Amino acid sequence: MKIEILEDNGSNISFALKDSTPAYANALRRIATNHVQSFAIDKVTFYENSSPMFDEYIAHRIGLVPIHTPLDGYTDTDEILFTLEATGPKTVYSKELESSDKEVKVENGNIPLIKLGAEQKIRIDCKAVLGTGFKHAKFQPGIVTYDQAGDKAFNFYVESFGQMPPKEIINKALARIKEEIKEVEKQAKKL
Repeated sequence: MKIEILEDNGSNISFALKDSTPAYANALRRIATNHVQSFAIDKVTFYENSSPMFDEYIAHRIGLVPIHTPLDGYTDTDEILFTLEATGPKTVYSKELESSDKEVKVENGNIPLIKLGAEQKIRIDCKAVLGTGFKHAKFQPGIVTYDQAGDKAFNFYVESFGQMPPKEIINKALARIKEEIKEVEKQAKKL
């Protein structure tokens, strides 16, 4: 199996996977999309919300904001606290979500979250956790697609949502495949 980079601009990457099978290409796509961990805001506590929007609507929007996910050093039990306090009239942007961890932060600060009218207020705490797209789409680190380019060749396109570079999405997916193969081999030896 060979991988040849066709294009890499930092936020997306194209590569050719050669000497492979459709089953392996599809496994790589599915694992990259659904089993690579990234941070997302999963719990939101509202202390004040005098805007016309329901708490659930605001929490859903905040949950979809891409959170930078460092390559190493975090576990499934880590919770990163984000706080937000704003008074209108103004548009509240994602950059106003302040993180308790300088490494785990909002990746794109220009996402509008809510428009507050005069004297309307919002005050919330949010907790970001590691998760996978298998649990919820907000944890998906990007879009991964491919098409068949020959008998044993596939052209992949990976676009990151910002949590991590697209190369890292693929590297983590490949590492996960390797772990799963080792587990299958281990179980097979017990038969």
